[in-house]
Amino acid sequence: MHANGPRTLFRAALGCALLAVLAACSSADADLARFIEETKKQPGGRVQPLPEVKPYETFTYTAMNLRSPFQPGSPAGPSGSSVRPDSKRNREFLEQFSLDTLKMVGTLRLGGKYYGLVQTKDNLVHRVTVGNYMGQSDGRITEITPSKISLIEIVPDGLGGYIERPAALGLTE
Repeated sequence: MHANGPRTLFRAALGCALLAVLAACSSADADLARFIEETKKQPGGRVQPLPEVKPYETFTYTAMNLRSPFQPGSPAGPSGSSVRPDSKRNREFLEQFSLDTLKMVGTLRLGGKYYGLVQTKDNLVHRVTVGNYMGQSDGRITEITPSKISLIEIVPDGLGGYIERPAALGLTE
């Protein structure tokens, strides 16, 4: 054998391996080409039409001058009012009772004026009129009808201020 024998054998093996790789690539390309041809022969499908695009409606933001709902209101209350209980006013007798312990038991009409009849826990009946106060939240009576006594209470708003809140005592049977 010659000295170039192993080299020649190595070159021949390398050449065979290269031919095998090229043959494998060409068969993969042939498979791909055949698949493309078969796919082209198939009938095409129907494409769904695009959905109708509705025109954009513009929106004008008009609340930019209002207080942000994410910021606390002013201490005077959410509406900026200066509602506060009058600490200098003389307290009336029915203001020592919680509003839920008082009962409206009737009305009375004297001299063209309506009075409400309110019963306390100790079963005493008191006569009230529009403008009187009752309940522990500075509740001022605003209206008396045969079926209810309407009040406006001044209660804390939770932010250091006060708000007015409607309340009522209904006639109990």
